[in-house]
Amino acid sequence: MDKIVEVNVGNLVFDCRTMGNSGDESILFLHGFPETSHMWKKLMSSFAEKGYYCVAPNLRGYSKGACPKGKKHYHIELLAGDILAISKALNLSRFHLVGHDWGAVIGWKVVHDHPELILSWTALSVPHIQAFGKAIVEDAEQRKMSQYVRDFQWPYLPERNIRKNDFKLFKRLWKYSDPKEVEDYLKVFRNPRQLTAALNYYRANYAHLKKASKGGILGHIQRPTLFIYGNRDLAIGSYAVKESHPYMKNEYEYLELEAGHWLIQTCYDEIEKAIAAHINRNKSEPQY
Repeated sequence: MDKIVEVNVGNLVFDCRTMGNSGDESILFLHGFPETSHMWKKLMSSFAEKGYYCVAPNLRGYSKGACPKGKKHYHIELLAGDILAISKALNLSRFHLVGHDWGAVIGWKVVHDHPELILSWTALSVPHIQAFGKAIVEDAEQRKMSQYVRDFQWPYLPERNIRKNDFKLFKRLWKYSDPKEVEDYLKVFRNPRQLTAALNYYRANYAHLKKASKGGILGHIQRPTLFIYGNRDLAIGSYAVKESHPYMKNEYEYLELEAGHWLIQTCYDEIEKAIAAHINRNKSEPQY
């Protein structure tokens, strides 16, 4: 059974979904857009049964008490800082990290900047953000795939389009999600301030990602990494994926699936098996 706990970070309050015993080795799960921590419930339950303490926060903007107004509050530095603060508040000294979509973007930053905290890292769908940022500028296929990111730069209009016909656009993306999952997502996105906050991830970081084509925004990854990619992903092309591999400087496994972007919902068994094996290989050394 999952439990929602409130975690205070400065003047922000994050809703964190937890499962398992807080004294056990920890796994932190980071959701993407347009989803919430609910996407991880089945996987968290599996790992809690295996003896792990699982934590999945509703990220900045997705937690009602952690939804500052203005796109400047959604830069990657702040989003990554939230994860460090949450882990500290919950006394997670070292932990396994798993992220999908924007959760993967944030995760790459956390793992790069604070490898000492990370036992293992699993990224779903989004490759290393230096490679992804470069692809957005240099690869024609990725530019086409990322048109929606450019569209999101407009104020007000994207929010209006998303809300049309009771979130018909989002509901198409959620076609593989169960009704309770969709209900949880809608609880967030029906709040106008939270919908804008979620879009502010794109507005605050698009220019930063594009800088990767001319300079370094993120370097080598020094922790054991599993990257899982669906080769039918409509948002992430193969150029970014290929460019991502050379940044891995520790144990590295790449798993390519015949799938799209929504890997947890469509390839659960393969995902669970791969992540379990990766985490098991990289468990912390027992303390005596």
